[in-house]
Order: sequence, then C-alpha cells, then structure tokens
Amino acid sequence: MPLFVDQAPFAAKAGNGGNGCVSFHREKFLLNGGPDGGDGGHGGSVVLLADGNMHTLLDFRVKAKYWAENGEDGRGGRCSGKNGADLVVKIPVGTVVRAENGQVVADMYTDGQKRVLLHGGRGGWGNAHFATPTRQAPNFAKPGVQTQAFRFTLELKTIADVGLVGFPNVGKSTILSVVTRAQPKIANYHFTTLTPNLGIVRRHGQDIVMADIPGLVEGAADGAGLGHDFLRHIERTRLLIHVIDMAGSEGRDPLEDYAAINQELDRYGDLKNRPQIVAANKMDLPDGQEYLAMFREQYPDVPVYPVSAAAHQGFDELLDAVEKALAALPPAAPFEQEEFLDDLPDLSGYTVRREGSIYVVEGAAMQRLIDSVNFEDTDSMKWFHMTLRRTGVIDALRKAGAGEGDTVQIEDMQFDFID
Repeated sequence: MPLFVDQAPFAAKAGNGGNGCVSFHREKFLLNGGPDGGDGGHGGSVVLLADGNMHTLLDFRVKAKYWAENGEDGRGGRCSGKNGADLVVKIPVGTVVRAENGQVVADMYTDGQKRVLLHGGRGGWGNAHFATPTRQAPNFAKPGVQTQAFRFTLELKTIADVGLVGFPNVGKSTILSVVTRAQPKIANYHFTTLTPNLGIVRRHGQDIVMADIPGLVEGAADGAGLGHDFLRHIERTRLLIHVIDMAGSEGRDPLEDYAAINQELDRYGDLKNRPQIVAANKMDLPDGQEYLAMFREQYPDVPVYPVSAAAHQGFDELLDAVEKALAALPPAAPFEQEEFLDDLPDLSGYTVRREGSIYVVEGAAMQRLIDSVNFEDTDSMKWFHMTLRRTGVIDALRKAGAGEGDTVQIEDMQFDFID
C-alpha cells in the first residue's frame, strides 16, 4: 500500500437522536403525579478538523467509515438522555471534501479549521413536554431523529505559492533542494519523484511555499506516465515555474518539451491561464546557450531565466522574478463551498389532494417529518419550511392550486400556506 494517498473514499454518519420517554411520576401518598418523561439526547455530529501534521489520506484507505455516537433515550423523573459525543475527524490541510453529486461541501484550507459535516439527530421530546391543562396525562412522546449515512470523496490538494512543473528528470527536485531546505529523493532516472514535495524559500523576510510536482509526459491527461492525477496539487498555486532541460541532455528538444507540457496543462482545468516563469535548467552543459537563444527567438514574450541546479547558479534572478510576480498576484482562495443538507429527509412518494378548503399532503415519510420538528423552536421551524421547499412539497401545493393563506394539513398539523 502506498504511503502517499491523495484521494480516498469517506463514509460518515451522524448519531441518531435519542427517543423521548413516556413516564408518569409514581410516589407513595402522591396521587396523579403527572407525566415526567425526559427528552432524548441529541446525536453526535461529524466534525472535520484540518491538521497540519497530516500529509496523506492513507488513514482513510485503512478506515473508511466514521459513525458518530447516538444520543441516549430519555428516562423517567424528567431525566434527559445523554447527548452523543461529536466525532472529530482529522484530515490534512488542503483536503477538499466532495459529496456524491460532486458538490464541494468542505475545503479545509487552513490549519486548525473546523467544519461540521453532518449534524447529529435531534433528541425526541418526552411526554412531560405535552402536558396541558386539558391533556394532563399524555401517553406519547417524540422519537429521536434518525440520521443516514453519506458517502464523500476526499481530495488532497497541496497548498503552495509556486509549483514546479516539467518533464521527468529536468531537475525540479534538485532546484527545490537548492532554493529550500527540502531534501527530496534525487536520482538520474525518470519518475524519481512519486509524491509532491514541499519546501519553503525564505527571502527578504517572507516565506514562499514551493511544491515539486511529479514529472509529466506527453499524453499524461490520457493516463501516460504517472497520469495527470498529481496536477491537482498545483490547482491552488498562484505561479508555475516551468523547468526545462535547456541543454537537451535527455535527447529531447527543449522547445518541443515546453509546448508539450503546456498542452497537458491546457487539458487540465484552468491551469493554462496560470502565470508561468520558465527556468532554463542545466545551462552548465553543452548546447544550453544555443537552445536558450532559439527559445527566446521563438517565445519572445515568455520570461525565461537561465539556471544551473548542479552548479547553484542563476537562482537569485529567478527568485527575484518569483517574488515580484507573487506580489502582483491575488492570494489563493479556497473552493466555494455549498451547504450540505445532511438532515434533508426523503419525502418521495407523497401526494397532495384537496379536501374542501384544506390541502392535504400525505405520504409514508410525512409522519417522520412532523416528528422531527419542534414547532415551538424558531430554528426548527425554519428547517421545516426549507425542507418543504427543497423537496418539492411547496411546488406541488402550488400546482394543486394552493395560494397564500390557504390551509395545509400534514398528518395532524395544520398551517397556513406561505408561497
């Protein structure tokens, strides 16, 4: 099993809410003590935590299911059930969480960032809640909300200011080791770098995070070489350093290499629009100057900086250009996150009919919906109305002829229709 994993499946489930209790107070010499059933505890939520000490999603290949603790049922004597403990799941900084439909539900962009992925089910009310002057002995309670499991995909995207791209064996890892304190594996064969390597360039009192991305080859977008999977690690970079073996020491044409790599970047998202600086490496070898002149003639508008990683030459000018370019670029922004409706119940199969002046909504899931709502709580009522709207119940009522102020009945609850 590889030590570096940058994509993994992830299944999670928040805890169920505990059931409310039906109980009546019993005490010697006390007649009709009344209802004293306690409420069920709330289920635990699933909370994501970005951890800067994690650098791989390997843990999620070993364990892929994360279930939060259920809330306990209520008990007599007005004793509420214990709330389920939240389940905190640590993931590497830079992990993007996608739902099954592809929507981004979380982008854990900064160290220590927390996000509630799945909310625990609400605990049900005990029968003590339902006592009124006219209903002094309610023999019923609310069940806790039952949650469901969801599947997600985790994608680790390295967070760096600058990404080093280019063909294998052009010297990207060597350049990283020269300008930073990183110690990537370096060898004279293709695909020495199998995982992204990070290093920090400290220059003029500022830190620049630089990432060495495994080498690309022509056809990478179609799966050749290591494929284009590792390109996700430069999606966040603000600037690319395109490293070219300008001496052609591998027997390839540097100008053709430049065009081929840019073609692969064009085929992956918006990387074709990412600003680039060319590092013409291996200028200490024969033919370097000749190819450099040809490159500048063919690409006169491309900023190119001759360097030699082996001789540690030319990097001051390159890093000055990097620093200047980054100062003019906006900071990288996290992906736009969408609200994940983990507690949206399945209300399929309902029908709407008119009974006199009342519009009746019927369906197998309607009682569960009503049981899930605390009609005396503002947030619970907002959730109720949002659920009706997003599951299409409001549209179905409108098609059936319901208008503003008409009476709608779901199970034993009646309320005014609000468009």
